[in-house]
Parts: sequence; C-alpha cells; structure tokens
Amino acid sequence: MPPLPENPPPDAGQGAGGARTGAEAAPRHDQISPRTQRLLRIATAASVSAGLVLIAIKGVAWFMTGSVSVLSALIDSIMDVAASVVCLFAVRRALQPADTQHRFGHGKAEPLAALAQAAFVAGSSLYLVVEVVGRFVQPKTIANEMLGVGIMVFSIVVTLALVALQTYVVRHTNSVAISADSLHYKGDVLIHGSVIISLLLSTQPSFGLADPLIGIGIAAYLFWNVWQIVRTSLDSLMDRELDQADRARIIGLALAHPEVCDVHDLRTRQAGQRAFIQFHLELPKDISLLRAHEISDEVEAEVRAAFPGGGVIIHQDPEGIVEHRATFVGEDKDEV
Repeated sequence: MPPLPENPPPDAGQGAGGARTGAEAAPRHDQISPRTQRLLRIATAASVSAGLVLIAIKGVAWFMTGSVSVLSALIDSIMDVAASVVCLFAVRRALQPADTQHRFGHGKAEPLAALAQAAFVAGSSLYLVVEVVGRFVQPKTIANEMLGVGIMVFSIVVTLALVALQTYVVRHTNSVAISADSLHYKGDVLIHGSVIISLLLSTQPSFGLADPLIGIGIAAYLFWNVWQIVRTSLDSLMDRELDQADRARIIGLALAHPEVCDVHDLRTRQAGQRAFIQFHLELPKDISLLRAHEISDEVEAEVRAAFPGGGVIIHQDPEGIVEHRATFVGEDKDEV
C-alpha cells in the first residue's frame, strides 16, 4: 500500500460534482452570524450619526436660551457621542473572529466599552453638577424659551427613533455595548422632557429655581444610569453565569436525548455575542466510545442551535461512576 500524501490533492474531501464532504462541509459554528454583525454595525453607526445631529441643534438651543437645563442636555449629547464612538470601535473589535492569541474571541471588548461609556456619563454628570451649583449662586435669565422647547421636541423624536433601532438590535443580538449605549439614550428622552418643563416653568417668576433644580434631577438620573451600566459590564467581565432560565434550557436539551442519563457540573458564561457552555454528560456504561461520541455530538448540536455562535464543551462520564464534583458557594444541593 503506497504511503498517504502529506498534503491531500485539491479535490480531497469532495464528493461527486465537487461537493464538500466531512467537517469542511459544515459551517463554522463558532462564528457570529452575518445578520448579527450587520445589525451591530448599523446600530453603532446610527448612534454616532444621531448624536452629532443632537449636538448641533442643542448647541443652537443653548446659545439662544442660556438655560442650564439645555446646557445639561448638550453636555450629555457630547458625552453620548464620545461613548458611541468607543462603542463603534469596540463592537467592530468584538466581531473579529478568534485568532491564535485570542482563542475565545474578542467578545469582552463590549463590556470594556460599556465601562468606558459609564466613565463618560459620570464625567458629564459631575460637570453638570458644577454648572447647577453656579446657577444657584448666580441665577441667569432664560431667553427664547419656545425656541428651546421646539428644539427639545425635535431631539425627543430623533432619540426615540434611535432607541427603537437599538432596542430591536439588542433583542436580536443581546449586545452588552449596544444595551449600554441604548440605556443612556433612553435616559435622554427623560432629560429632554425635563428640559421642556424647565423652559416652560422659567417663564413664570415664581419658578425661577426650576431650571437648576431640574438640572440636579437630571444629574442624579445620569449617575443612576452609570451604576446600571457598570453592574452589567462587571457581570460579563467577571464571568457571571447565564440566568437560571438559560441554564435550565441547556439541561433540558441535554436530558431530552433518550440515551442521556444525567447532567452535572454545568458552567456557563457570556463574552459579547458568544455564550460559553461546558458540562458533564452521564451515559450508559455499556455503550462504545464511538456511540458516546455520537451522543455527545447530537446533544452539542442541540445546544449550539439554541445558543448560536456559542462555544460548547462536553465531557462524557459512564453512568454511576464516583468522582469528585465541583462545588460552589451558595449552590443548592439539587442544582446542576
């Protein structure tokens, strides 16, 4: 029998008609789908574009009115654009496929970007507090209130359109970075509404302090948003488990196979668009290694279908074998 060639000929692995066979015929299961990539790119580009439009019109509104509430909205939009630019580059980095130096991919670029966004929002909030304190010390008369109101109404329309797009993208991609970006744009809708109230109240002499008081309220709301962004980002960076519903779904998919006896040592985490899942599969002790491998592949395919782009590692155990099992602080006895 002649030795096998070191490099297979060009048509190796092809069936009749040149069709690919074997492992090469299957699509890359660890890649993010083109649709998800397209949605993320559209959302980040739209965020930056909308932010630039809002900065321009709010700059005009502040110049014409002199309102600290309008200034607060302008500062917030400047920080929004800075955060959105960070999000844009981070999402594009996260979408890059795994390489030899990052074999788990680049998904954690998303929560890192979200932390940067939180820093931008916190900085804008602090600056707003300084401006509000100055307005308490030295009040200023607001002019062209109705022009400011009209610009704020237009800002609400633009922001709602962007939030609707981001909400759709987050629902279909579960992106931490887009979710963080959307969170402070949702806050902007309330900010714009508060600015409108401030401008209308400022026309009444008895409500002279309405402008700085509403500015303080906006700053407090921004700080609350910062905390929400930071908490979500740290959950991802610290490899928090998927929620209990997802864990139960994984266990259910595994146990649905008629030859699977049990599942244990389930561990999960999320990095950007990809979930990473590993568990032990208990199988009948009298089956062959080949059959155990086939069962494992079948279960893996079901889990991958439920978590597209996810990384799944399954270890096969003979049923009833006594072995050390990992334990975790706060874990219930019946928890897998």
